[in-house]
Amino acid sequence: MTVALAVLDRAWALSPQVSIRPERFGALLYHFGTRRLSFLKDPLLLAVVQSLADAPTARAACERVGVAEGSLPAFEKALDRLADTDMLQERTP
Repeated sequence: MTVALAVLDRAWALSPQVSIRPERFGALLYHFGTRRLSFLKDPLLLAVVQSLADAPTARAACERVGVAEGSLPAFEKALDRLADTDMLQERTP
């Protein structure tokens, strides 16, 4: 039996079909394939999303941009939602 790794312990990248538009409140993500629009209402979450491709795991990306340990569950939930809507794609670390 294979146990799935938590979202924070996997490697992610922004989908190639997604465009980021930074805003004062965070950012807008637009998926050209699904036409889905997502709002990132936290500039720190935007920083995490932008650093995912260069980090070995989402947890490492969070640590790199200064996400507090107590905030990790909220960031994991946000990243999980972005993955569920195909804004993020899992990659090989």
